Amino acid sequence: MLINYTNYLKFRDFVMDDYEKYEAECKQVKAENEKLLEAFESWLKASGLSENTIHTHFDNIDFYINYFLLYEDVTRPEDGAHDVSRFLGYWFIRKAMWSSPSTVKSSAASLKKFYTFLLEKRLIESAELNDLKASIKEGIYDWMERAKLN
Repeated sequence: MLINYTNYLKFRDFVMDDYEKYEAECKQVKAENEKLLEAFESWLKASGLSENTIHTHFDNIDFYINYFLLYEDVTRPEDGAHDVSRFLGYWFIRKAMWSSPSTVKSSAASLKKFYTFLLEKRLIESAELNDLKASIKEGIYDWMERAKLN
């Protein structure tokens, strides 16, 4: 029995070390995300959007980059463009209790704006933005339908 308990302690310590590393990395990425969100908000203001629209885009992107992209693994926003289909088509509908067809559509619009901003900041390539837009165009009606059923 002592051997099993010893193995348990080793495993627990391994898992805790791994989790502590994950938490530390999340904390670092969230601090980086805060600066990125501030720059995104300024970019939105410069484009002449209303305060309400800016607030909606800001909140949608905050949820995407600080919750979804950090949910299972640590993914930086510039590496997250390929996850949009999984986010809008499944995760958002299941995890956000406010999900609806209109919030799916709003989140899609926010993601297109955000990744356009990242392209202008040279943090992503134009091919990534084009792929994101194509994914949204292809999936948006199915995702909105799924949100209706949820």
